[in-house]
Amino acid sequence: MRKCYGVYWRRLGRAEKAFLVFLILYALLYVSGVSPVWQFLFGTAAFVAGFLTAFKLALRGMRKAIWRLRNRLIVTYLFIAAVPIVLILVLVYFAGKGIIGQVAVYLVNAELSHRETNLLRQVEILTRVPVRDPEAAVSRFSMMARAQFPDAQLRMTGHSDLRYPPDTQLELPAKWTEKPEQRVAGLIVKRDGDVDRLYVWALVTQNGDAGVAVTPVTHELLAGLVRGLGDVNLTPVMGHIRTSLVPPAKNWFDMALSGLYPVQVPRWDSPKAVLNLLLVVDTRLSSVLGIVFGQQTTFWGKEMYWSEVALVVFAAVAGLFLLLELASLVVGIVLSRTITFAVHQLYEGTQHIKEGDFSYRIPVQGNDQLAELTTSFNTMTQNLGRLIVVAQEKERLESELTIAREVQNQLFPKDVPYTKTLELKGVCVPARMVSGDYYDFMSLSDSSLAFAIGDVAGKGISAALLMATIQSTMRTQLGMSNGGGTQLSTALMMSNLNRQLYATTSPEKYATSFFAVYEESQHALTYTNAGHLAPMLFHDGKVAMLGSTGTVVGAFPFARYEENTVELDHGDILVAYTDGIVEPENAYGEVFGEDRLQDLAVRYAREDSSEIIARTMEAVTLWTGSSELQDDMTMVVARRI
Repeated sequence: MRKCYGVYWRRLGRAEKAFLVFLILYALLYVSGVSPVWQFLFGTAAFVAGFLTAFKLALRGMRKAIWRLRNRLIVTYLFIAAVPIVLILVLVYFAGKGIIGQVAVYLVNAELSHRETNLLRQVEILTRVPVRDPEAAVSRFSMMARAQFPDAQLRMTGHSDLRYPPDTQLELPAKWTEKPEQRVAGLIVKRDGDVDRLYVWALVTQNGDAGVAVTPVTHELLAGLVRGLGDVNLTPVMGHIRTSLVPPAKNWFDMALSGLYPVQVPRWDSPKAVLNLLLVVDTRLSSVLGIVFGQQTTFWGKEMYWSEVALVVFAAVAGLFLLLELASLVVGIVLSRTITFAVHQLYEGTQHIKEGDFSYRIPVQGNDQLAELTTSFNTMTQNLGRLIVVAQEKERLESELTIAREVQNQLFPKDVPYTKTLELKGVCVPARMVSGDYYDFMSLSDSSLAFAIGDVAGKGISAALLMATIQSTMRTQLGMSNGGGTQLSTALMMSNLNRQLYATTSPEKYATSFFAVYEESQHALTYTNAGHLAPMLFHDGKVAMLGSTGTVVGAFPFARYEENTVELDHGDILVAYTDGIVEPENAYGEVFGEDRLQDLAVRYAREDSSEIIARTMEAVTLWTGSSELQDDMTMVVARRI
């Protein structure tokens, strides 16, 4: 258990570890009640570390949630399409509420201004000329007041002294009547006792007369300015209490809204002192539209107000937009599912391929680019399966070629027959895994030996098998001849080899061969050249070419071969080779040639036979300029000692 906790603790990050440590310390301090300061510090540290931990966990969860391409596309679609539309709708919602609310405020302001103007006009009429009939003037004023301002009061001084109602204690404001000519109407704050009260007033001074009319601003007055609009308040003097004056909602779209308008109201006792108020109108969308679109019309066979028609149209358009958005969302999700399904199928296919199941095929659906991609994936999988089979077959063939090369290396002579007067050296460097060239040494008696070099037509396994056949046949014939006590004839051996190869191989299979027998007692070399490149015999600074004494072996059944004998003196060198030595080309298409081989042999004639072979191989490789051989290179050097 302790080990499990240790593993879990090591998996935690720095933020998680800090959060746990600070939380434990805070809990211990809180329980013990020690040091409130340290409690606050550790609590704050735990909060910060917890916030970082929650942020890391949220990021980790988000990465895990959007690991699948389907979820990533859906989130991308939401950010590209849904989030902007939601933001636009929110913007339209708040902008609509603000605009309609300000329209409601405008309607209230317009009606209030209209009534203020009417009040000013009545006071202006009374102060324009001296009042001859005070009772009639007061009667006209009271009729207007009852219509728009039921609680209006009037006070006039100058040529006429009027009061309405007769018991009113209203007096002209001294600070406002200092100017001889002025007209003022609007809202004003008048202090009654210890309370500020709000009034609508109109003040006119002209022709030596001064008149003022006021009416208290009540909640009922404001709410009645525009019938059916809603609730109206002026704060902070009146307070803001939403009452049942706000109409009920007519439908789901009939939202409640508020309009605000700042108002600066002067004071009664000081024109320069103002009080900042806020006009608040609480209403509904249908109420404002009902006032703006107050006309009636026939809609769907029913008598309806334009406001109701506007709401119906708005609801219809909003419903249509919602349906279109839902349809686009569904289409986007369906399209994303088609994409993610194809990608998921490809992912499943890669998992099968990773496990080595190249027979798995993804079902192809549709005829779009994703279907083409799926088809290409299936084709790629099929080709990969074939390549794997080919690679396995190639690996098997390479393994067999390796075995064949090891077997062929065993066929080349490991030991050189010993003689007192002749030194033999031979090397075969295959261009491929196995070689079609061959060379062989064989002791015939204490005073004689035989050696051969050959080149099989073609390369690869077939050439190597024919090379092994030739070597086996030559050794068999040499063994039979040596055991019978008869004189060994190189021409006869070549004829027998030719007939046997012709009888056991296809017509296109043939080989060139040079076979020689050295008699130590006579220092004589008897040879038969069956279509092979003429070996070079270096004697007293001169070169003699041991040319062909017959055609290639294995091509014609009744080919005739001859044999020649040359005497080897002390220091003579015989160089036999295959076409891989003299026929390789350089970058300009020039062959290495026999002349360069001859110059090399002369230059290193005093060196060991192995040195002659090594220098020749090196020169040919440098001539071609490539590390890859163009053909098998085989060389045999015989030196008279």
